[in-house]
Amino acid sequence: MSPGSPNGRVEPGPLAAAVKAEARALGFDLCGVARAEPLDGEELRRFLAEGREAEMAYLRRRLDERLDPRVLLPGARSVVALAVAYWRPDARPGIARYAQGRDYHQFLQKRLRRLRRRLLRAAPGARIHPSTDTSPVMEKIWAQRAGLGWIGKNGLLLTPEHGSWVLLATLVTDLELAPDEPQPNRCGSCADCLPACPTGALLGEGRLDSRRCLSYWTIETERSIPEELRPATSRWTFGCDDCQNACPWNRSPATASLPDFAPRPIVELRCSALAGLSPEQFERHARGSPLRRAGFDGLRRSALLGLLREGGADAREACERLEDDPSEVVSETARWVARRLG
Repeated sequence: MSPGSPNGRVEPGPLAAAVKAEARALGFDLCGVARAEPLDGEELRRFLAEGREAEMAYLRRRLDERLDPRVLLPGARSVVALAVAYWRPDARPGIARYAQGRDYHQFLQKRLRRLRRRLLRAAPGARIHPSTDTSPVMEKIWAQRAGLGWIGKNGLLLTPEHGSWVLLATLVTDLELAPDEPQPNRCGSCADCLPACPTGALLGEGRLDSRRCLSYWTIETERSIPEELRPATSRWTFGCDDCQNACPWNRSPATASLPDFAPRPIVELRCSALAGLSPEQFERHARGSPLRRAGFDGLRRSALLGLLREGGADAREACERLEDDPSEVVSETARWVARRLG
């Protein structure tokens, strides 16, 4: 990366082009630049005021940094938005597509650090803050502002090339980079994603109620899942892709280029096997997988509900083995499922 001018000054246009070229070389599918400016926090504050974040208390912390990258990184002038496509045709049912392979935090952070080092070689002394779902950065909004796509009615970033099957990352920097133009919203009158949500968690215009979202219940908490949501949860052991599957922009996405998204052995396991894992087996199978985030009891609880769709003798036996489990959440769920399996 050598975008400097003859007088030694780093020019915003060539530097932005060089960053994008390096990002592609490192496996990022999309890259754009936005000016580091304050964001309108009205919707975020309404989201929190209405309690729609459920028990994700971290969303209430560091609001100033979340809404202004110049607070996160004093002197910030640019935000580099990046995306990696993860759709593959060999995905297994019941597990969100993004979670079928390796934990994306691990391999995207490595690529981000490499991109940061290459940028620093071109602009020594620059300040650069990398993040992929690990800092108070509104990644979807920055991706929209940087021209990667637009935010759909289900609140996800949609891109022309990959639909919403993308994971996002950012670099906040004090370097001046030539910004990209935002894309227009191409959803139009389509709202197919909204009725596709099995629990009514999507409120339209990008608004979500996490308290009804299957992704929240199967990933973010090990608590007992409310009974009215359990029938829908039986279809999804970890995460939920229903609104994405319904979106017309997701019908013909490009296949992920990174091998990291290839399904790992843990997603091959039937729900009866997942529910019956020992702590040692869970540690071995979940190591390096996003499913680890659900926790031992959380994954077993959700897998038990998946027995409603799996059925058969193995499902009934799995419930019987766990009806007296030390975890109250697991044992109660096992008894509830057993009654419905007859």
